Amino acid sequence: MSGRFGEGAARLAGEAALLIGWTPDTFWAATPEELAIIVTAAAPPPAGGIDRTTLTAMMEREAHG
Repeated sequence: MSGRFGEGAARLAGEAALLIGWTPDTFWAATPEELAIIVTAAAPPPAGGIDRTTLTAMMEREAHG
């Protein structure tokens, strides 16, 4: 096992343990896709932006008081 792989795997195993309670055995038995699905599901949804029309209306209201 190379140093780079070992360091990365140890970091991911630790994060999986802290964030989702996986034991090392669970981590090593899982596929990368399984880990990615769980991490993606746990992440907050992307922040929604505002469209140009809404931004323009806000700017006009602010400009007039």
